[in-house]
Amino acid sequence: MLDPRVHQELRAFVAERDWAQFHSAENLAKSISIEAGELLECYQWDADADPDKVRAELADVVTYCALLADRLGLDLSQIVLDKLEVTRRKYPVDKARGTSARYDEL
Repeated sequence: MLDPRVHQELRAFVAERDWAQFHSAENLAKSISIEAGELLECYQWDADADPDKVRAELADVVTYCALLADRLGLDLSQIVLDKLEVTRRKYPVDKARGTSARYDEL
C-alpha cells in the first residue's frame, strides 16, 4: 500500500526525534481517530472542502495508520488485501453492484 520509502522516512523521522517512546498502540489509535475527525471537519460546513486542507489531514490519518501497523508488526498492504477479500465475500458483485445497502440487507 505505502511505498517502502515512505515507511523508511517515517521510521527515520520518528527515530530522529525519539518519539517512538510515545507511540504506543493506544496512543496511535487515538491519534488516528483525532486526525480522522480533523479530516471530517474539512467538510463540516462545505462539501467543497479546501483540497490542501483535505490533503494535509488525509496525510496525517495515513501516517498514523502506517505507524500503528508498524508498531504492531503488521504489513499494511497485506491487512488491506486480507480485509478486501473478506469484504468481497460479504458484498458479492451480483448483489452489491450499484447499491449502498449493508451486506445483511442484500
